[in-house]
Amino acid sequence: MHPRDLLNEAMAGLLARPVRSALTTLGTVLGITTLVVTLGVAATAGNQIVGRFDELTATSVTVEVPENPFPLVDWAAVSRVTRLRGVISAAALAESERSANLSVRSNDIVDPTRVTDQTLTVVASSPGLPAAVKGRMVEGRYFDAGHISRGDKVVVLGLHAAKMLGVTRLERAPAIFIGTQAYTVIGVLGDLKREKSLASAVLLPPAVGRRYGLSTVTRVLVNTGLGAAELIAEQAPAALSPGNEALLQVISPPSPTRARDAVEGDVNALFLILGLVSLVVGAVGIANVTLVTVMERVAEIGLRRALGAARRHVAAQFLLESTLTGLTGGIIGASAGIVVIVAVCAAKQWTPVLDVRLAVMAPAAGAAVGLLAGLYPALRAARMEPVNALR
Repeated sequence: MHPRDLLNEAMAGLLARPVRSALTTLGTVLGITTLVVTLGVAATAGNQIVGRFDELTATSVTVEVPENPFPLVDWAAVSRVTRLRGVISAAALAESERSANLSVRSNDIVDPTRVTDQTLTVVASSPGLPAAVKGRMVEGRYFDAGHISRGDKVVVLGLHAAKMLGVTRLERAPAIFIGTQAYTVIGVLGDLKREKSLASAVLLPPAVGRRYGLSTVTRVLVNTGLGAAELIAEQAPAALSPGNEALLQVISPPSPTRARDAVEGDVNALFLILGLVSLVVGAVGIANVTLVTVMERVAEIGLRRALGAARRHVAAQFLLESTLTGLTGGIIGASAGIVVIVAVCAAKQWTPVLDVRLAVMAPAAGAAVGLLAGLYPALRAARMEPVNALR
């Protein structure tokens, strides 16, 4: 047989019963869809759940200080935060729009072969910034209270800013220029776990930062011990600005209760989607089987109609059959599901948790699926004429 003739015969066989072929194809489509959805949704939900647990173990608290005619937080307030029980490190930052794009260059010599003039962000900070951003000094050291009290013209560069300016070694105390003012580079800060944007910034002591509008604290970064973030988020505003704590905005990780509820919601949503897809696959299977049954019992349907059965009687018969099929499947499925849950929990030494309402509603859901799946086959059986069916 020629392959073209074989293909034509196969297409003719499919098109001879288009509805039945469509239902059969739909079953395959939904089966593959279930596979893809199961893998995709499981991976997505798994990533979401991991993210929830990452939030749970977070120990970072940020206090945002809004603009105010009078400074709400002074630089010395950071020391009060560090004395709170559970605080590991803390640092204050001052940022402004004026200092967001300043011209910074590594020397005052015009070199056509190198780009020495860069537009960088200039930020003032307290001495504890390296610990607060969970970074390390790649080169040199960070400025301390001595530099601040003396008003030394020193800066620390973020690692990316240092590379942009070509500052690689500090043995000869290189200088950079912010506008026309020269500053000595005493350190390079890198490997930031928090506030990674500071890798491209120039960091100044607070006394020097006043020249660029960086006299007011705008943010306070706090690192806490595991489990202390929620408490510190409540106490930090009062320590930073007594009497004005309501004006400060605190950004903290979610509480363990909220994280647990979020994880539970993600897992329930995942398996609800998978369960609904499985129900649709089951409905297509019932519809397909019921339709085949109608085709095989054409003579019986014709005989019943010839003996006086009305269309509604034939439709009710097949609807009841498909409903009973779904109900039986629901009862068996619920029972098997309970057995599997208990078996898995016994094997894993878990405590089984089962909503009794689910076990009661499962057979009803199976009956409803069977009823909906049998609608089209029942209507098709009811529309048969007795003469045509008997012929």
